[in-house]
Amino acid sequence: MASLLYQTIEQISREKHIEPEIIVAAIEDAMVVAARKYYRTEEDLRSKFNPETGHVDVYSVHTVVEEVSDPLREISLSEARKQNPAIEVGGEIIEARPTEVLGRIAAQTAKQVILQKVREAERDTIYNEFHTRVGELVNGIVKRMEGPDIIVDMGRTEARLPKREQSRLETYNVGDRLRVTIRAVERAAKGPQVVVSRADPALVQRLFEMEVPEIYDATVQIRAVAREAGERTKIAVESRDKDVDPVGACVGMKGMRVQSIIRELRGEKIDIIPYNEDTVTFAQKALSPAKVTRVQIVDPETRSLEVIVEDTQLSLAIGKKGQNVRLASKLIGWNIDIKSEEEKRREIEAQMAALTAPGTALSVLQGVGPKTIEKLEAAGVTSVEKLADMTPEQLIEIPGIGEKMVEKIHQAVAAYFEALETLATAAPAESEHALEAPVEGEPAVEAPAEGAPEALAVAESGETSEAEQTPETPETAETPQSGEAEDSAEKAGQ
Repeated sequence: MASLLYQTIEQISREKHIEPEIIVAAIEDAMVVAARKYYRTEEDLRSKFNPETGHVDVYSVHTVVEEVSDPLREISLSEARKQNPAIEVGGEIIEARPTEVLGRIAAQTAKQVILQKVREAERDTIYNEFHTRVGELVNGIVKRMEGPDIIVDMGRTEARLPKREQSRLETYNVGDRLRVTIRAVERAAKGPQVVVSRADPALVQRLFEMEVPEIYDATVQIRAVAREAGERTKIAVESRDKDVDPVGACVGMKGMRVQSIIRELRGEKIDIIPYNEDTVTFAQKALSPAKVTRVQIVDPETRSLEVIVEDTQLSLAIGKKGQNVRLASKLIGWNIDIKSEEEKRREIEAQMAALTAPGTALSVLQGVGPKTIEKLEAAGVTSVEKLADMTPEQLIEIPGIGEKMVEKIHQAVAAYFEALETLATAAPAESEHALEAPVEGEPAVEAPAEGAPEALAVAESGETSEAEQTPETPETAETPQSGEAEDSAEKAGQ
């Protein structure tokens, strides 16, 4: 009997990878629970497994005291010395309790306690083993599907591959072998505790360590990895030996090394970039395959960069749905703002225009109330010129501005610029009128009234028109004198 029980304990220990002492302790605790339930007592019960006999003995323990305050757990010195004359205060009197009478219900209770203790010990063992292996590459087999999640058999335990940790390019079937990285180890009440991943950037790093000997022996170091699983990965490498090309070592002869990793990742694209301590140079390399014109550090505190590329390179630098610039930003750890040369030129021109022409205040507009001006200024429209450049659709988007107000604003802006044009045309006329002052010794010529162009011509030529000449008679037909010509001009002006 003893041999059979101990063999069972050793078998469970091997299957669950639990120390035999843990199982023995679970059995002893189970017997205490069963005995307390059978005897219905609050005494201090203890149990002891005897490997020689195969029995689990249960004892009730009383502490020796001078004055008893808890009869269930204490015993007086005089009573204790009746059983053991040599005992002193603080000692313990142990009394055996029979276990043969515990019965079937107590045995079921003990079984449940043992199973619970073994499960807890197994979870602790798994946690202690795997929580130090986070980021490690392991092999597993797809065991079953649980909704969107996949349960992977890792031999000793089952791991969970959640939907968020799966690659978009991959489909999984029961029995497939997978290489996964340990993402996290959770203390769950039930179910798999180990969470694995196929989308973790650490997976690419571990695959490179396996395929590239220079990385394994630390001649080439992986400094940063940025990944969008199923789409693209950017990896920055640096060589500790000046004679070793880090990019070439990762690519391999005819691309054999990197191609094996791409096959493992089901065709995911991989960009291998040389690492550089200089942020500007590193950013230029990180945006590969796009060619960068220049890089400028905007704010070192917020780690912001401004990157200028040619107009033809803008879409390539941004990438599909912004993927290239997003991965480059993750790789270098800086925020990247990409602009084309044309956009940068327009931005500089707008800044120069803003410096040279601060703009006219909105308060000069007639028919636009103070509340409307406050709404416009809150939206960033602070000048009449900026307001004139806005479309009706843009104005309607401003909170509190409706269609009727948009029409009123456009009428006010149009009236403002018409007034400016009127002033601009009136100013030259006044200046010309001032320049026509009479010169000393010459007669002044007044501007003719509207509707008298012929009279103006007469005044300039010094001659009268046929309609104003007096009828000639043979007696009085003479050439008019200069004084008479001037009188005629004055009459014509009047």
